[in-house]
Amino acid sequence: MHRIRPQLLLAGNVTGMSSVDAASTAVNATYAMWRKLSGSTLGRGLFSTAMCLKVPYFRTVLPAVRDMRPGRCEVAAPKWWGVHNHLGTFHAIAACNLAEIAMGMLAEATVPTTHRWIPKGMSVSYVAKAKTSLTAVAELPELPELAESGTEVVVPVVVRDREGTVVVTADITVWITPRS
Repeated sequence: MHRIRPQLLLAGNVTGMSSVDAASTAVNATYAMWRKLSGSTLGRGLFSTAMCLKVPYFRTVLPAVRDMRPGRCEVAAPKWWGVHNHLGTFHAIAACNLAEIAMGMLAEATVPTTHRWIPKGMSVSYVAKAKTSLTAVAELPELPELAESGTEVVVPVVVRDREGTVVVTADITVWITPRS
C-alpha cells in the first residue's frame, strides 16, 4: 500500500517523486494564504478575519492565528464578555472552540491537497478555571503517514491562560481520506 508523506508539503520540486508524491507538495489555499500574509501583524489579522468568514462560528472567540505550519498551530483568543460563563471566566465550550480552531488550522497546513480531513471526535479535560485570555497550541509529535484507505489521526491540543497555566486539554480525532 502506498502512503502519502505530508513532510513533502514544503519540499518543492523533488526529482524522482511519484505523481502522488508530487501532488502532495501542493499547498492548499488556506495554508498558501497564511504563508503570504503571516509576515506582519496586519497580515496575520487579515488571515484570522478571512478564516472567520470561511467558518463563521469561529468568530465567537475572536481568534488570532499566531503560528501555522505542518504539524503545529497556535491560536489566541481574548477574554471578553462574549465568552464569559456564569462565573465570569472563559466558558468551557468557547475554550473547546479555540482548541478546534487550532486543530483545524494545523490540519489545513499538514494534510496534502490530495487528501481531505474532517473532525471525528473530541475528548476534553477542563483542568483549571480560565480567568484570562487563552492560547491553544495543536501540535503533532510527528507528521503522520496517510494511507490511501483513510487514516485516523489524534491531534493533541493544550489551552493555556496568560500565565501559562494549562486550563484545557483536548484530543481531537481527525479522519483523513484521499480526495475522490
